[in-house]
Amino acid sequence: MTAKIEIVGPQRINGTVHISGAKNAALPLLAASLLSDDSLTLKNVSPLVDVKTMLNLLEELGAVPHITSDSLDFQTISLKTDSIDNFTAPYEIVKKMRASILILGPLLSRFGMCMVSLPGGCSIGVRPIDLHLKGMQALGANVDLRDGYVHASAPHGLKGAEIDFPIVTVTGTENVMMAAVLASGTTVLKNAAREPEIVDLANCLNKMGADISGHGTSTIVINGVNSLHHTEHSVIPDRIEAGTYAIAAGITNGCVNLIGGDFRSLLPSFVEKMEQVGLIFTDIDNGLRVESSGHIAPVDIQTESYPGFPTDLQAQTMALLCLADGESNIQENIWENRFMHVAELSRMGANIEIHNAHAKIIGVNGLKGAPVMATDLRASSSLVLSALAANGKTVIDRVYHLDRGYSCVKEKLAGCGVVIDRIQ
Repeated sequence: MTAKIEIVGPQRINGTVHISGAKNAALPLLAASLLSDDSLTLKNVSPLVDVKTMLNLLEELGAVPHITSDSLDFQTISLKTDSIDNFTAPYEIVKKMRASILILGPLLSRFGMCMVSLPGGCSIGVRPIDLHLKGMQALGANVDLRDGYVHASAPHGLKGAEIDFPIVTVTGTENVMMAAVLASGTTVLKNAAREPEIVDLANCLNKMGADISGHGTSTIVINGVNSLHHTEHSVIPDRIEAGTYAIAAGITNGCVNLIGGDFRSLLPSFVEKMEQVGLIFTDIDNGLRVESSGHIAPVDIQTESYPGFPTDLQAQTMALLCLADGESNIQENIWENRFMHVAELSRMGANIEIHNAHAKIIGVNGLKGAPVMATDLRASSSLVLSALAANGKTVIDRVYHLDRGYSCVKEKLAGCGVVIDRIQ
């Protein structure tokens, strides 16, 4: 039997939340440890299920992690990868998380060979890895798909190339960038993703001795180097977690202090849209205060690559707009099939119409508690938000999805006066 979350609403969030290290930054950083014989020390790592999955995968390859818990939600992880003796990432581990594919570039670049199972993760669409594979081939790798595995080799090493991504790909940019770090010559990535997590990875790689420039823009230039060395690096705060708790303030007519970073720059389009909705943002020391204005205005949103509105905050925003005074529209441009939470929100009384990748949300006066089921990571957080605002008891099933990307949810909400129970 899987764990469930029980919330009796309505409840109001009021307090301070220390934002964890970003999951989407930590995963490629952990994979980057494979690029060097020297150790890599990462600070501000959140003990999420996806982080544990990546560590299990690295251990399977022969890496040795040393973990120090700085607090309940913040860890320091030192990884030694000088004794890697296995170049196969098995299906049993990779099936749990799509980001497992991020070990492809580092293994291929440093060791010249690897065999990686086709990945799994949230069921929010096809999410192909063809751009990763084409990037490796452009760098001179031999790539073959058979028996559910990617077989890749570069017996003579990788060589720099100009790669123009046909569409923006975050993990594809990260994977090819890591592969190019030890390639001979210069690699130019065009139409590269610009997310803060990519900037964080490039900054860490440069501290390890890489030569990367242009990160944060759509053109990244990587001059290959012979080797990388030890460094310490602190993972950036999780902008998606910050956005989720900001929405919690809006949907519960509450107030929350988000501590840990410059969230305006990490979430420019999100903050702009939420101000239109009626949230009030105030800069504070090392963070941002988010307050409800007491009114939720309708708004139209399109998900886009950074600096556009994040697809990872679409489900949570939809929950908020269910209570808006009027009609809102959301166009999902990143992932197909990312409206699976709509059926569960409708069970709680939401009025949502779906047509392909477009959702029309007609605001209602209130939501009602109901038994619901999390279908993916971000959908699970949208149900928690809805439950906080709903009248009556909501029981959320399959919250293992939530654990993949949110750490200490019960404790953080409890610190803001919210009663939430985790049951078996």
